[in-house]
Amino acid sequence: MGKKLVMAQKRGETRALCLGVAMVVCAAITYYILGTSLLPLHQRSVWTQRSTCQLLETHIRDQEELKGKKVPRYPCLWVNVSAVAGWAVLYHTEDTRDQNQQCSYIPDSRDNYQTARAEVEEARTRFHTHTVFYCFSAPQGQASDVLFQRRYGPQALLDAFFWPSFLLTCGLLLIAMVKLNQSLSVLAAQK
Repeated sequence: MGKKLVMAQKRGETRALCLGVAMVVCAAITYYILGTSLLPLHQRSVWTQRSTCQLLETHIRDQEELKGKKVPRYPCLWVNVSAVAGWAVLYHTEDTRDQNQQCSYIPDSRDNYQTARAEVEEARTRFHTHTVFYCFSAPQGQASDVLFQRRYGPQALLDAFFWPSFLLTCGLLLIAMVKLNQSLSVLAAQK
């Protein structure tokens, strides 16, 4: 009976140790992937200065108004705000500015025109209920562009690195508990 118990404990310890090592390896791989993909985007982001913006005007641009221009055919919201250096164009995120500089907010559902129009109307309503809000601008450079929300800010990094850190911590704790159990077993066997 004692030999079977010792063999079962060794198998369980081996499995727990393998699980802990696998968790640590997965966390290291995730850190590498995030470090090479998300971290450079955060470091290259110039939108670091937080300031207060006040809404000046909003205008919904429909597909009819954008004919003849090289832009997608969907309604979008154009927002002007007063910021640090006078008036500025508000963009939702860095990606919105890169996708279409003629739109401040691009709806998610661009396939269905009516759904996209409803999303844009809802965003416009939210801007009119909160006319003063925080925005992000570049300290040097384009003072006429500001962002409503940073996509690659510190909060995004914290969110991205939380689960790999949790996985690494749990894996290291599991390895430490197995090693502690093994050393306590050796001490108990010696007595």
